[in-house]
Amino acid sequence: MVSSIARGESPKVSIRQLPEDVINRIAAGEVVERPASVVKELVENAIDAEASRIVVTTAGGGQSLIRIEDDGLGMDEADLVLSVERHATSKLNADDLDDIRTLGFRGEALASIGAVSDLSISSRRADAETGLVLDLRHGIKGHPMPRSMNRGTIVEVRNLFGNVPARRKFLKSERAEAAAVTDQMKRLAMSNPGIHFIVDGPDRTALNWPAQVGPGALRARLGDVLGADFGENSVTLGTTRHGLVVTGLAGLPTYSRANSLSQYFFVNGRSVRDKVLLGAVRAAYADFLFRDRFPVVALFVAIDPGDVDVNVHPTKAELRFRDAGAVRGAVIRAIGEALAAAGHKAASTVATDIVSAFQAPGPDTGYGGPTWPTQAPLSASAGFAGFAEPSARDLSLADLQTEAAPSVDYPLGSARTQVFDNFIIAQNETGLLLVDQHAAHERLVYERFKAALGAGPVARQLHLIPPIVALSDDDCARIEAASDLLTRLGLELDRFGPGALAVRGTPALLGDTDIEGLVRDVADVLAEWDTVAALEDRLDAVIGRMACHGSVRSGRRLRVEEMNALLRQMEQTPHSGQCIHGRPTYVELKKTDIERLFGRTR
Repeated sequence: MVSSIARGESPKVSIRQLPEDVINRIAAGEVVERPASVVKELVENAIDAEASRIVVTTAGGGQSLIRIEDDGLGMDEADLVLSVERHATSKLNADDLDDIRTLGFRGEALASIGAVSDLSISSRRADAETGLVLDLRHGIKGHPMPRSMNRGTIVEVRNLFGNVPARRKFLKSERAEAAAVTDQMKRLAMSNPGIHFIVDGPDRTALNWPAQVGPGALRARLGDVLGADFGENSVTLGTTRHGLVVTGLAGLPTYSRANSLSQYFFVNGRSVRDKVLLGAVRAAYADFLFRDRFPVVALFVAIDPGDVDVNVHPTKAELRFRDAGAVRGAVIRAIGEALAAAGHKAASTVATDIVSAFQAPGPDTGYGGPTWPTQAPLSASAGFAGFAEPSARDLSLADLQTEAAPSVDYPLGSARTQVFDNFIIAQNETGLLLVDQHAAHERLVYERFKAALGAGPVARQLHLIPPIVALSDDDCARIEAASDLLTRLGLELDRFGPGALAVRGTPALLGDTDIEGLVRDVADVLAEWDTVAALEDRLDAVIGRMACHGSVRSGRRLRVEEMNALLRQMEQTPHSGQCIHGRPTYVELKKTDIERLFGRTR
């Protein structure tokens, strides 16, 4: 049969009121997307009920069973009966949608869940002699019946979407749905460290997150949920700005991921997805990470409820800030200050990866022993000036043993040698460090560049005979258009006929650099962002290109005092644990790590 619309005819319009069960199933489609969304709504109810212990049990990825048990306030008969009605809630004071201080407030969760499942709610208040149980089957409500139970509430959801087969067939595998429930529970546990959470069931590995109290409660809970590695390789956030509080943990730049799935955002205790917060984190790490790497963060924002709209999305997963700029600024500032305070610290997981990569030599493997350059006496006043090729003689291992051992009581230790003309081996009190001299010095120059620019135009070194750099006419035109900005950066260039530029001055802190390579790199950056305004926004990229030209190159042989000068500067420079691309500038192997390499376990 061909419809009237297909035949080009105007359909007859007849408006009618939908049946109550259809209305409820439509509402359920907004709130109940999958088993994980059911768990979210029910656990949020338990949290709002002041529970101190919440047990979540699932079977069949939550399709067969979801059971939430809490020790919260519980409900009496009147509240229990009303709780499963649509738009009934105890969490909205004075009907004010601009002052939301609870996790749930829409009054749709239980009614929507009951419309697409077999729902059972048992509850008992502390002052009641017995509990009550109320059953709903696909929206049809029974009568409260007595039940023996402890104080609190137990909600059981069985046969989810049993009466909506079209919805059920779009669910993923049991394993995938169980994983989604686990992810949802992680978020709820992270934002509520004072509650004991247990997640169990035949479809999963049991999880047990005991309640955490005291000043270190949040760090302890985040370590439990995200792993001890995150706790060891993160910095603590804590800043207040215009009444807006930002707390949590932010991973070190060298502790990063290939996607943003390990970024967790919470606003007034509610887990959210928000472009403002995502953008703020990306901007805060812009100096430290490649664009295809993502930091690990657990970010908590406390804000006046009147300054945020949490009613944008039916599941309350999205929100809208009244002053998004203030939120963005506070987040960038909090992360920036915390990373600066971390100084030269780098992720410890890098060393673990290296230890795992080593293979013990077989019994027939020969080993000829290393040769080492002469150790020059350490100079406390050694600086970066005058890097020169050392005239070092080679020593045997026996010769090295007679050398006076330099002091190792610096955080990054004292240099022992240089290998492959790029890596410095140093020793501190607890182990050995392998330092990438180029990456480390690149970070130092970059930070100096930023500091110099913050104080005004960067000092430049004028050239008596300006070098001439040949470029395309388009590149020359772009550089001319950006001349004022480049002069601020210490790079002064003039047009020198068609297709050429005269370099009048270069940034003084770069020293004797590859001028032609520097100018060509700047031209490439200008071509990428096209306009001067865009270049201003990406000034960090220009500074990064320049810093690369001013850093100690791979293949440069250094004297020991130069190596130690580099180490001391790293200790004094923020962010020196990673280069400007987010790679580690050094790796530390503890004495225990080295012993493990040789099977010397105690």
